[in-house]
Amino acid sequence: MSIRVLLVDDQQLVRTGFRMILADEEGIEVVGEAANGAEAMDAVAEVGPDVVVMDIRMPVMDGIDATRQLADRQDAPRVLVLTTFDADEQVVEALRAGASGFLLKDVAPSDFVKAIRIVASGEALIAPSVTRRLLDRFAKLSVPADEAYAERLRELTEREREVLELVAHGLSNREIAERLVLAEPTVKTHVSHLLLKLEMRDRAQLVVLAYEVGIVRPGSG
Repeated sequence: MSIRVLLVDDQQLVRTGFRMILADEEGIEVVGEAANGAEAMDAVAEVGPDVVVMDIRMPVMDGIDATRQLADRQDAPRVLVLTTFDADEQVVEALRAGASGFLLKDVAPSDFVKAIRIVASGEALIAPSVTRRLLDRFAKLSVPADEAYAERLRELTEREREVLELVAHGLSNREIAERLVLAEPTVKTHVSHLLLKLEMRDRAQLVVLAYEVGIVRPGSG
């Protein structure tokens, strides 16, 4: 079954460029386009994409608001946000809103295709160098977790907290396995437990939570 992709950007040229990149990719199908967040909401309801490639800055409704509304849907697609600058504070807001990762608009075609496949598989596109720099720069040092999250965090095992911290530093399951001397499937299980216990959609949400509640501090690691 093909990965169904919706392209959302207020620039026709950008949408056309991405459509051309994906045109000959086996197992990927562009099922629609939209020029702003409001159009994206209608398009999602109409074509049911698996992945939405979402620009952040758009008229009518920006990509952050659209991402937040999409995340609330029961059949929510994965959202991959686009930005012109890798030091864009709004990218962090998009991750908080429910995006599964982000890309620069000048991304290499091969990396764009890879990113689509990664988020479609249920993983998050967390590039350690870029995403950590964003969070280091813009995430709050520590904010009080609401009582529900505080209780869930207390219920984590010591190993789960270790895994959460390493996920927040951008490490892959393989890298975490090597660091903690565990089998990779064991790490995957721990991550699944974290998502379940903390009621998070994916690794991107775990990263943001870890910074927000102070498990990981900007500039650490």
